[in-house]
Amino acid sequence: MSADELASDAAASGLMLLGAARPVADDPVPDGTRSILLLGPGPDFWDVLTGSPEYRDGMADPVDRWSRRTVTGLAQRHGGTPLFPFGGPPWLPFIRWAQDSGRTHLSPVGLLVHAETGLFVSFRGAVALPGAGPDLPPLPRPCDRCATQPCRTACPVGALGGGTYDLPRCHAFLDTPDGTPCLSRGCAVRRACPVGAGLRPEAQSAHHMAAFHPKGEGG
Repeated sequence: MSADELASDAAASGLMLLGAARPVADDPVPDGTRSILLLGPGPDFWDVLTGSPEYRDGMADPVDRWSRRTVTGLAQRHGGTPLFPFGGPPWLPFIRWAQDSGRTHLSPVGLLVHAETGLFVSFRGAVALPGAGPDLPPLPRPCDRCATQPCRTACPVGALGGGTYDLPRCHAFLDTPDGTPCLSRGCAVRRACPVGAGLRPEAQSAHHMAAFHPKGEGG
């Protein structure tokens, strides 16, 4: 199987092939797994999701339910096993796999940053393959080529910027009128990253922000 074949199949489903990692000893993957292919939202993800039965049925967790169906289908078509970052505990080590892929790195603000999707990187699932999988070489950390690194100063209340995340301060700000742009358009820090700019529609960001910050979360 080539990277192009799986990437094309994933793209038709609204997903993007974000990297590949090799399992290490004691990873909770099927015996014989040699490659873990990481999948996240692609440019068409929001349109595909909002047209899906999971989104239209009005039940809880449409993104996770859609991801489970879609990634399972991809895995079956390519002879692999689906893996998911949700549904735990126990939780699968998606963050380590992402960094081991050499395409996802740690940003100056402590969030993960992907070479192609920037700070909007997220994972909807993975496919564990018994074969070597497609060749997906590492890509350099985009922050090293970013002269101004606007993410460092983009948070209106400084909840992100020093390598730590002040979660209570973030939630408290989102409960104020000044926090509305972050809720409706997405996290200001993530939006400041020039890599992947325009990849995620604001409606998609608003959906995820509503899940991250239910009304009154900041107290």
